[in-house]
Amino acid sequence: RQELGAEGSGETESPAPQKCDAIIDTTPAWKPVIEALRNLAPGGRLVINAIRKESSDKDELLRLDYPDHIWMEKEIKSVANVTRRDILEFLKLAAEIPIRPVYQEYPFEDANRALLDLKKGRIQGAKVLRIGRP
Repeated sequence: RQELGAEGSGETESPAPQKCDAIIDTTPAWKPVIEALRNLAPGGRLVINAIRKESSDKDELLRLDYPDHIWMEKEIKSVANVTRRDILEFLKLAAEIPIRPVYQEYPFEDANRALLDLKKGRIQGAKVLRIGRP
């Protein structure tokens, strides 16, 4: 939703203008899951936020194609008991505050140092491994 700060929107079947690093699925159907996986960038994460999925389009899962939907370390994660309304309220609030994430960035070569810092609790917020150019 562009009024909540989205850069764009479109039909479920439409390809995204560019591959996404993260997609949140809040639908009760399976088709959007398959389509979302196609629009993920390598290493991207699909978060399925649904209390349950309907079985009426379960056959969509048969379209799952490893090279197109899963390859390149795409990740699927589920969360429980968050409603679409919760997300809309959060996105609106996040835009108003505005929320500024706290993170520490490490070059990929320093992954072991990042893990050690995590273990020792030396840094707060998210830890990000940068792969490739800064």
